[in-house]
Amino acid sequence: MPTYVYKFVDSGETIEVQQAFTDDALTEVAHPSDGKMRPVKKVFQPVGITFKGGGFYKTDSKGGSSATTPPGTSSSSSSSESSAAAAPAPAPAAAPAPSTSA
Repeated sequence: MPTYVYKFVDSGETIEVQQAFTDDALTEVAHPSDGKMRPVKKVFQPVGITFKGGGFYKTDSKGGSSATTPPGTSSSSSSSESSAAAAPAPAPAAAPAPSTSA
């Protein structure tokens, strides 16, 4: 179950409460020191996960061959792959042309 942070409106103290995703946000909570019900507001905090490095998709989800391929090569993006596939096609066509004329 996720843990949410609530702040007591009158004192500014914070408390952590475990709730299910389906539970409504609390409006009152018993104060830990005296047990009296006091109004609270939910505190929204930044996400606790960050991805560092060259990129999550590039390094983890693309496959084993892209990890060994240096950046900037034809397999790094689909646009350069299509241009790279078009570039080698004229080279083999040029090689057979002299053999047919000879």
